[in-house]
Amino acid sequence: MAAEKHTDDYTGIETTGHEWDGIRELNNPLPRWWLWTFYASIVWSIGYWIVMPAWPLVSSYTTGMIDYSSRALVAERIEEARSAQDVYAAKIEGAALSEIQSDPELLEFAMAGGRSAFAVNCSQCHGRGAAGAPGYPNLNDDAWLWGGTLDDIAQTIAYGVRTEHDETRVGNMPAFVSDETLTRDQANDVAEYVLSLGGREHEAAAAGRGSEVFAEHCAACHRAGGVGNTEVGAPNIADGIWLYGDDKETILETVTYGRAGVMPIWADRLSPATIKQLAVYVHALGGGQ
Repeated sequence: MAAEKHTDDYTGIETTGHEWDGIRELNNPLPRWWLWTFYASIVWSIGYWIVMPAWPLVSSYTTGMIDYSSRALVAERIEEARSAQDVYAAKIEGAALSEIQSDPELLEFAMAGGRSAFAVNCSQCHGRGAAGAPGYPNLNDDAWLWGGTLDDIAQTIAYGVRTEHDETRVGNMPAFVSDETLTRDQANDVAEYVLSLGGREHEAAAAGRGSEVFAEHCAACHRAGGVGNTEVGAPNIADGIWLYGDDKETILETVTYGRAGVMPIWADRLSPATIKQLAVYVHALGGGQ
């Protein structure tokens, strides 16, 4: 049955013929400004399809009359930025680290570049703020396994730790109990002595025996009093800063099985200028020597 149209008594406008529970719908025409806007949008869309890239094809797309490409524009701007950076990068590559640090303009550029390179390459292990995690050093403090000077940091970044490069940092913590150098009782005594060096609660008698074992087997790397040795990457175990943890169980695990953390070589992935920028940035985090 066809919809029955009526003329509304109050407005004098014809209805659409639709009715719901006695309520009829007025057939009000759309405002002219709305109609003209709609028509203009149609004309605009046709023009856009012609002028701009718009239609996908099987293996490409229509490039439009002006052959515009946002990807090409981004690539062009990136290249412009790189060209502008190349001037500073060349200066940094040719300058000593101390010269970069003393030149305000180069230092500002190095800090910005180092911050970016750290976020991309280093934060996954050392953390976004370089605060580290168990097994990954905190770069904000003043405790350095291999030294915290600009040159020390640059070498560690470039050649890594325990890698195959000739200039890598090398120094392994032996597995004293697994290798049967120490008994478990001796390892327990050493752990108590290490706790005492770090100002932790410990058993005095065991720590006294452990000091003798430490002097014989550990002091060659960690030195007397456990103050550490950056030449072999032996940490200071008397400063209260712990790489793997400060509880007795963790210390016993270290003495029993040893430690051999690894840091990648970055010299084959990053440019010399980027490595210098990273060294300057890390040095400036607060713990550089």
